[in-house]
Parts: sequence; structure tokens; C-alpha cells
Amino acid sequence: MLTTLGDLLTAKRVIVTVGCGGVGKTTIAAALALAAARQGRRVLCLTIDPARRLATSLGLREMAHEAQEIDPALWRSEGEGTLTAMMLDVRGTFDALVTRYAANAQTRDRILNNPIYREVSGSLAGTPEYMAMEKLYALRDDPRYDLVVLDTPPTSSALDFLEAPDKMIEAVDSPAIQAFVGAFERTGKLSLNLLSKAMSKVLSGLGTITGAEFLSQVAEFLSDLQTLFGGFRERASKVRDALMGSEVAFVVVSSPDPMAVGEAMFFVDHLQKHHMNAEALVMNRVRQAEDLPTPSADRLAGLLADANLSGAPELAAAFSRAWRDMSTWARRDALEVARSRREMASVPRHVLVPTFDEDVYDLAALAHVAACLV
Repeated sequence: MLTTLGDLLTAKRVIVTVGCGGVGKTTIAAALALAAARQGRRVLCLTIDPARRLATSLGLREMAHEAQEIDPALWRSEGEGTLTAMMLDVRGTFDALVTRYAANAQTRDRILNNPIYREVSGSLAGTPEYMAMEKLYALRDDPRYDLVVLDTPPTSSALDFLEAPDKMIEAVDSPAIQAFVGAFERTGKLSLNLLSKAMSKVLSGLGTITGAEFLSQVAEFLSDLQTLFGGFRERASKVRDALMGSEVAFVVVSSPDPMAVGEAMFFVDHLQKHHMNAEALVMNRVRQAEDLPTPSADRLAGLLADANLSGAPELAAAFSRAWRDMSTWARRDALEVARSRREMASVPRHVLVPTFDEDVYDLAALAHVAACLV
């Protein structure tokens, strides 16, 4: 089943690329955005990856938190599409949520100016993943774009992205944190006497290292953050509902590595159980070898000798080894591709992107990937 992704690019409002780290997910997201723009759509590529290589491949000096339109002269072949890139601003997105859900201006300013918030607002458990979902939710109705392509954050587990709202809330809503906040809220300052003996002992020891003022700043920050949870939970529910909508398509990206294929299978299963649209599987960096017999070392040595190349026997032997290795890897990749088609047959589109001789480093190379996808 080898169908393209062209129909998704014209029919959907949002495309989310997901997959484990190291499979080329960011490149695939950028290539999908380029392909859609060349079809005439106004496209925003929202990425988490600040890598200079991605910026270069899109014709930019560097990725920025503000929307940057790619010069049409660099990529447009026909039509009136636009291609815009933006890097997620985790801290800025979190600030916007605080501003939206703070009970009043005083609480808002107290949170935003709290030194603890300034340090941890981009690193709480699940925050980058959740803020990616939040930004996507905010942009999906932006009239400037016909299509938003989201490159999800690199994670140790593919499911981190979908479980991000719960993880972020759990990070600051645990029983221990509740007790800590309660001890602060009853008196307006941190009182260790109101905590359990075990927690009081731990925090007392920590206070001798960090200072009591630091602990009070932590307590104030967590206390104020508690007032936002209702809004966060409501917003997270709306984001989840939006991701289950018909206008959203998930594209699972994998490589032929057996572990990556296993992760992709797990992710497809999770998406389908939660009624999210796993519309395509992209098998990236597939090694392929021509179906030709391996030439003998003697035959190669003769050809190289005829070309007046020195060291012909050694070159011939090295070439033969390289050919055998390439063929072995290609056969292994073919087996994994077959396994992915068999085990993920419920995904309606399976697309192969071969390994290229060179890395994707400019718009021309990115267009090559885009052509394979559509």
C-alpha cells in the first residue's frame, strides 16, 4: 500500500508529525509544509527544533519565535501558496496562559515576576509538550493560514506529547505539593509546623542550604499557580477534543530500525484507541539497493585496471565489501518495511522516503523529500 500524502495536505487544517527521536521527524514536517505550500496553500510550519540545519534547509538564517515567511523566490514553482516558519516559544506561551487564567492583575504579575516561575516555566514536567499543543490550538483558527504543520517535541517516549497536560498538572498538583502550599496559605508565609514531620525535616534541611526566602518564593509561586489549574484543565480538555477532530491528521514518522518501528506501532495503537486520526505512516531513511548481481572482485579489478587506477585489487575488494554491506542493510530495511505494512495495515497511507546520498541542508534537498512524500 503505497499512497501519497497529497490529499491530506489539501483536505486537512492541521497535520501533526509524531514519532520517536532520531527518525527525521522535523525534516518530514518541514517537507510536508513545503509540499503543501507548493500546492497553493498558506502554510505555517511550527517546530520545536531550533537546529541551524533546519533553518538553513528552509532558507532562513535562524529559527525565531515570530512567524517568518520564506521568500517565495526560493521555493515557489507555481500557484500562490505561502510558507511560514515559527519556533515554539515555551515561556511566552506559558505567560499567555497565566495572563488568561489569573484571577486578577495582581496574581498575574506576582506569578510572572516570581523568580521561581522565571526559572522553571520552561522546564516543568510536560511543559514543552503541552505548550506545543496549546500553541497549535491557538493557531488552528488563525485566518492567515490554511494549514498548520506541527513538529512535536523530541521525547524519550512518543506518548509524552499526548500525555503532556496530565503530566504538567501532576507535577504541581501532587499531595506533597498540596501540603506544602497549604502550609503557606494558612498564614501567608511558609510554616514548617503545619507540615508532616518527615516533610518538615526535609524542607528544614533544604532551607539551611537555599535559605528560607527561597522556600517562601517556591510556596508563593505554587500557591498562585493553584488558582490557574481550573483554567488549565478546561483548556487541556478543549485541546484534546480538537486533536480528535476530523480536520486534524496525525502522521507517524519512523525509520526502518526495529525499535523505531516498534515505537511507531505502539503510537498508532494509542492514537486509534483515543479516537485520533492516524492517517499516514512515513518510513524514513530506507536503504535500497539495486536488484543486480554483485560483480566479482576479479571483474572489478579488471575494470579498475583498465581505467589505469592504482591499487585496483584493493579498491575492488573494498567495493565488493561495501556492496555486500549495502545489500545486507537494504534487505533488513525491506523486512522492517514489510513488518510495518503488515502490523499497521489500519493506517491508510504508507509512504517510503529513501536514504539520500547527502543530508537535507537546503530548500532544494527539502523539495526532494517533499516529492517523495506527495
